[in-house]
Amino acid sequence: MSRKIFKAIWIAAFSVFLASLVFIMGISYNYFSSLQQSQLRNQTELARQGVALAGKTYFDNLSAENYRITWIDAQGNVLYDNEANSARMENHLDREEVRLALNKGYGEAERYSNTLADKQLYAARLLPDGSVIRLAIVQKTIWTLLLGFAQPISFVILIAFVLSFILASRLTKVIIKPINEIDLEQPEQYYEKENYKEIEPLLRHISAQRIQLKRDQEQIEKTALIRQEFTANVSHELKTPLHAISGYAELLLNGMVKDEDVKPFAGKILSESSRMTRLVEDIIDLTKLDSGGAEMKWEDCDLYRIAENAVDSLENAASSMEVTVHLNGTTAPMKATPHLLYSIVYNLCDNAIKYNHHGGFVQVSVTQDKHNTMLAVKDSGIGIPEENQERIFERFYRVEKSRSKEVGGTGLGLSILKHAVMLHHGKVDIHSEIGNGTEFIVTLPNAPKEAIP
Repeated sequence: MSRKIFKAIWIAAFSVFLASLVFIMGISYNYFSSLQQSQLRNQTELARQGVALAGKTYFDNLSAENYRITWIDAQGNVLYDNEANSARMENHLDREEVRLALNKGYGEAERYSNTLADKQLYAARLLPDGSVIRLAIVQKTIWTLLLGFAQPISFVILIAFVLSFILASRLTKVIIKPINEIDLEQPEQYYEKENYKEIEPLLRHISAQRIQLKRDQEQIEKTALIRQEFTANVSHELKTPLHAISGYAELLLNGMVKDEDVKPFAGKILSESSRMTRLVEDIIDLTKLDSGGAEMKWEDCDLYRIAENAVDSLENAASSMEVTVHLNGTTAPMKATPHLLYSIVYNLCDNAIKYNHHGGFVQVSVTQDKHNTMLAVKDSGIGIPEENQERIFERFYRVEKSRSKEVGGTGLGLSILKHAVMLHHGKVDIHSEIGNGTEFIVTLPNAPKEAIP
């Protein structure tokens, strides 16, 4: 970057110098040309006065010093020329400056001279006797002027080259120094400072990227920790029923169980295997939801009808706990994934029954407004301590571990519910008091953006 800045500054500085030099030379050339023409005019006037007074003798021993002097009679014949043989010169009546002098008393012109093979400036004056005195001088070209100034110009160019190099080098260091000194760990400290105004948008972008990277890193670490805990919990949860099944089977195999105890032992084996099956199924469902592999088929469905099906499927579980389940509300048409809605209702109602008192109740209600559909599940159960309410959606987290194992919970139901709600861009609120039951309120949009074709 510093090389590019240096190169840009150096080229810019040197280009400005060259442009200025060309401009100055152009002005100088115009100035010298006008000065030369003015001197020629004055010399012509002096020569006119001399010839008028002395006649041809004026030219005797005359030192013209770079001026060509020509005397021409009224018919255009050359009477005298200090640089050519007048007898051999052609008639000059057609020369522009001669015609102007004969007609108006004075004439000027510039042209290429065939006689002297260069560009000449001419000035002519009419004499009292009708003849014309003409002076000419070689007009210097721009290249002649440059050649004359070659040595000083070369010296100036060399100085400009060196100064441009030094200036570019120092400016590059001045520009790069604040950038090199930036502490990228704390770019906020340079906001609104004079030296960093031009790169403040970049600093803000870097700051935003750092914050995002920090969040991403924290999220990665959190995810890794969750997976580690999940693996450990899965191993622990599977180990318990496997040990129970293995123990019961070993007793049966060794004939150490009385005949009347065989059926209860088989029942326990079936119960533990069913528990393990439910756990594996919940793990598979949660993994799909967590990884985005869950099948999201957006369909027109009715949350009230889905709630009816979930409540009906839990009728036996509610009867065994002598818990009464009430469903009220109205039809609630919406765009959603039906099997995920069913899992939401089922998990909430299943927990409300399991963690209830014998003879308690579960109130399920479905309501809808213009934008959202609400599912509320309220029970008369044991309640959830306030300090545990934020953690109940964690995998395998149980408020009462002994009660959870007693009722056969896997510890994944609310985690599955949370992911299902998130996939529908909804939210879950909880209100609970120890001994006074719990109410979950799930709010889902009627038509998430993803569901709109």
